Amino acid sequence: MNKVYEERRTKVYDWMAREGIALLVFEDCEQRRDASIRWLSGHPSDALLFLSVSRESLLIPWDINMASLMADANTVLPYTRFERSPLIAAAQAAKQLKILRGSRIEIPALTAYYQFLNFTEALGDYDVLCRQWGAQEAVEHFRAVKDEAEQNIYARAAHITNELIDLLTEQVREGRLKTESDVALFIEREGRKRGCEGTGFETLAAGPDRSFGIHAFPSYTAAAFGGAGLSILDFGLNFSGYTTDVTLTFARQPLSPGQEKMISLVEKAYHLALGMVKPGVETLEIAQAVDALFARSKKAMPHALGHGIGLEAHEAPALRNRSDNTWKLEPGMVITLEPGLYDTALGGCRLENDILLTEKGAEVLTSSSIVRL
Repeated sequence: MNKVYEERRTKVYDWMAREGIALLVFEDCEQRRDASIRWLSGHPSDALLFLSVSRESLLIPWDINMASLMADANTVLPYTRFERSPLIAAAQAAKQLKILRGSRIEIPALTAYYQFLNFTEALGDYDVLCRQWGAQEAVEHFRAVKDEAEQNIYARAAHITNELIDLLTEQVREGRLKTESDVALFIEREGRKRGCEGTGFETLAAGPDRSFGIHAFPSYTAAAFGGAGLSILDFGLNFSGYTTDVTLTFARQPLSPGQEKMISLVEKAYHLALGMVKPGVETLEIAQAVDALFARSKKAMPHALGHGIGLEAHEAPALRNRSDNTWKLEPGMVITLEPGLYDTALGGCRLENDILLTEKGAEVLTSSSIVRL
């Protein structure tokens, strides 16, 4: 067994014992994606994973050939053996893992109500749970703190991302990447050349006429990029399943006083937030400080200050100014800071970097900046 995955599953087994859960069901499919299966077993997508409180794991992948190369579990069985039905698979898994009648089985929190009813019928001898504050939240907290293997992946992913930032800056400055699509396709090609699985999300490249949007729609077009004014580039590279997430603003003269003020405020907000990133600090406190800075200039940021990253582009912890945000920073978390301001007349400006929290404080992994052309 792979020690890394076994240690991660052990955290879940211990939680199950405390909660009195005999069997946990994880499902990753087109309708309900769950990167936790990859975190717990190494299998990249499309599978069912069952964990028993007796500390056994059963993986049922769609692609048994891929699982034989990539997956780590006590038992791996092909989905075709169960008529490609999650209900039949769950019932058979309960028997194979010797789950006692009347025991509690927890299914994914995102299960639709009608499917929950189907599970309760298929698992009639058991107490089926589907709850918001259960296994999903527990695993979310486990995944928020990256272990040594994940931090090593991020070191490599950030190195590749920084290589591309340097290349992009050079080529935009020299006019070799002229359009939004030139930039986006360059990232895709160069990332894959360096061993990436692809981009972590669809690249957002918005020239001066479209940078006023938080997330430009469409995400990129044939429009000019890097011309006079403000252009925004938001991208991430997926390396070994983990994505980076960075945003650069390209600022080309002539710039108006309003645009210069926007740049100055975003840079101040970024450095204010970065200086507050320390173990034990409430992320709500950091978000409130940034919002207060913008408010003093009668500006408002229309999105959260940042978020965790990992196997998904948006993971825990949250960094946002909302009363339900109770996250505190812990060593091992990998987060983004991405203050931004947007105006339909002036365009937009955002600066985002990826940060690893250590015992000593913030380690900035990526090298995004406001690029003056």
